[in-house]
Amino acid sequence: MTLTDASGGGRVSPARTVLVSGASIAGPAVAYWLKRYGYEVTIVEKAPAPRGGGYAIDIRGTALGVIERMGLLPWLQEVQVHVNRSTFVENDGDVVATLRPQAVTGSVAGRDLEIRRGDLTEALISTVRDDVEFIFNDFIVGMNETGHGVDVTFKSGTARTFDLVIAADGMHSHTRELVFGPEQPFHRYIGYCFAIYTMDNILDLKDEIVMWNDPGRAAAFYAAKNEVNAMLTWAQPETPFHAFGDLQAQRDLISEVYAGAGWVVPDMVAALQKADDVFFDAVAQIRMPRWTSGRLALVGDAAHAPSFLTGQGTSTALVSAYMLALSLARANGDHVAAFAAYERDTRGFVTANQDLVGTGRATLMPTTAEELRKRDDRLRSLSELPPTQGNPVHSSLVLPEPYTGR
Repeated sequence: MTLTDASGGGRVSPARTVLVSGASIAGPAVAYWLKRYGYEVTIVEKAPAPRGGGYAIDIRGTALGVIERMGLLPWLQEVQVHVNRSTFVENDGDVVATLRPQAVTGSVAGRDLEIRRGDLTEALISTVRDDVEFIFNDFIVGMNETGHGVDVTFKSGTARTFDLVIAADGMHSHTRELVFGPEQPFHRYIGYCFAIYTMDNILDLKDEIVMWNDPGRAAAFYAAKNEVNAMLTWAQPETPFHAFGDLQAQRDLISEVYAGAGWVVPDMVAALQKADDVFFDAVAQIRMPRWTSGRLALVGDAAHAPSFLTGQGTSTALVSAYMLALSLARANGDHVAAFAAYERDTRGFVTANQDLVGTGRATLMPTTAEELRKRDDRLRSLSELPPTQGNPVHSSLVLPEPYTGR
């Protein structure tokens, strides 16, 4: 189904009720700003409750301004993780290099934030918990646009009407599919898959990262805040669609890929067989010619997932949420004008950050012995001093001031 603007031309009535699909990062962020601008917001989330814990994510550049303007910077600084070193190993644990993590990621120590995904979600939800309607354990199954709004049907059987719908439900957005069709035309596979899960601290690590590589395979431990996340990443010629949603198929695939691997990788694969929190996905981007259709707008990964190889998924989600809400406020709810401004003012920043994917791939996932050798040589030559300036792409959008009605 495709939503079309049924306004019939002329001035569009200001939108005042908004349904946001997704309660992770982009969803609560856009809800905060919409509520500030006078909208009545409902958030629907497929999960039964907000997801806690999880792997660490980064907030950098322009996105820090969004967090600061939401009043969350002191809280997030308090709960951020402090990873003191990254060690790269190969073969049976031979050390290639030990560095400050910022030397690899490009983050600026003392300014950029690294926090657990669940801690950020909790902080964002706290800003709207008392002002926004939440519906958990439900999701959108149908939408029909009319001249006065969008008639929405939920999985639970409930039907309601909203002025606008915003899809913030991730790279594999079901809401996006209802309007734009299947994901495949927008899915840019980068050639890798990954699995993340918690496991025992078998190396007695503390506030550090250890990564093992051989050509086309990587295995890493991320130890912070008394929790260890294991991450397996490997080159995969084609997207393994058969494994999505099938935990046993994921386990079987990983066992096959990592057969014969050295170091403690066999222990990591064995732990995967028992883990109940496995997050498995393809390393991919979402690249769309447009982020809006009729009264629907996409935000965050649903619109423009950049992949974890850029380190900018969270930051671009926060920025696009801010820019979408600001565009609606400036246009006094005229969604046609607002959506055009949102795409015009935000797309350049998003695309520039998506294009960082090549840098991350070269560092984390060399696929041949020669690429691995060159990568290791670069690591050995890196300075131990943390960078004092971040990647200019992270701050390439100057954040406009919030709308005040003047």
